[in-house]
Amino acid sequence: MDLIYGIVGFFTTGGPFMYPILIVFAVGAAIAVERYVTLTMIRTKNQTAWTRVQPVLESGDFAEARAMTSDDDSTIASLLGMGLALQGAVRRREDIEIAMEEGMMEIIPKLEKRTPYVALASSIATLLGLLGTIMGLIEAFTAVANANPAEKADLLSASISVAMNTTAFGLMVAIPLLVTSSVLSAKTGEIIDSLEMASVKALNVISSKAARKQAEA
Repeated sequence: MDLIYGIVGFFTTGGPFMYPILIVFAVGAAIAVERYVTLTMIRTKNQTAWTRVQPVLESGDFAEARAMTSDDDSTIASLLGMGLALQGAVRRREDIEIAMEEGMMEIIPKLEKRTPYVALASSIATLLGLLGTIMGLIEAFTAVANANPAEKADLLSASISVAMNTTAFGLMVAIPLLVTSSVLSAKTGEIIDSLEMASVKALNVISSKAARKQAEA
């Protein structure tokens, strides 16, 4: 209970800038949670889809692979579907590779969507904390300008202590958001790497099967 009272006291003595910082934290945390859940679901779906499609691809049953990717809503299925749609219709590996690169260009912005706002919220929280402290210091020095000389030191130290609460709260908000932003960026990077790996493997299988078929002909 004392901890709760301490937190409430710390918040209320920090001045009006504590509320904007709290709002920034709420927005940043909401975006971070939404992105983490979304990216986790995308990664899980991709792993499941790749586990199902990879053996079919390696067996050379491209018709079945196309059917499987068309019935799957994962990003990896969408990417592979773009390449498999051209399999058999074109002979050049470059044409299929370009189609899959176009698919990556569509998928990557969706994966990275809103993630930069978490880092932005971290920066805003830090700046609001510093601004609140500066405004508090200005008010403190203004208040002690006409105070009794014997009371100036105590009054000034108390005012500065209150003003520093804003910077402390801003950093308490900014640091977790910054760490979360890095985690989300790393998670996004892992998904992109897995998509690139899958596309290269699919291209190699398609190319090798086409070359073998051409040689037999």
